[in-house]
Amino acid sequence: MVVAEDHALLADGLTRLLTAHGFDVVELVDNGPRLAPALLEHRPDVSVIDVRLPPTFTDEGLRAVIEARARIPGLPVLVLSQYVEQLYARELMRDRAGGVGYLLKDRVSNIAEFVESLHRVASGGTAMDPDVITQLLGGQRSRLDELTPREQEVLALMAEGRSNSAIAAALYVTDKAVDKHSNNVFRKLGLTQSSDDNRRVLAVLAYLNG
Repeated sequence: MVVAEDHALLADGLTRLLTAHGFDVVELVDNGPRLAPALLEHRPDVSVIDVRLPPTFTDEGLRAVIEARARIPGLPVLVLSQYVEQLYARELMRDRAGGVGYLLKDRVSNIAEFVESLHRVASGGTAMDPDVITQLLGGQRSRLDELTPREQEVLALMAEGRSNSAIAAALYVTDKAVDKHSNNVFRKLGLTQSSDDNRRVLAVLAYLNG
């Protein structure tokens, strides 16, 4: 695993937490220019990346990730930041290769869920904070107009990385109902020729791209 975080205390705490949960941190990066080379060199199973890194503290982290994923499609990365950088976040999702997460630091309150999100991203899935989803949508939903309100709710919860059982519990419906809505989503988005896991990822990325 590669960790990109310039704040020394946060970097140390995050590294200790990850190590305690079985992750091998092979490099800790504290600046933007070093990040893409580190990702390309180590090709980690998953990485945790901050958006704003030195020298400009703007969007170096995301730009480095996009550069690395352009050369290694699907390279699993979980962005952990205080900010949602909409332009580059959309660019990160656009290749639809999966293995992408975007969580907000001040909303990560459950370590077990954070670790589970990392494993999900490492396996090619998604883990998106609801606030990130809201900002990325930006009201542009033309490609998803065919979905019913309930199907959109199911897809939004998929984007958070929830299982069908968790979606059913959140919406107070049965697992069978979630299966039905999910299949309708896949059909309407033209995702009928691949495994359910892959279709979930593609549906989520279509959703986030508006």
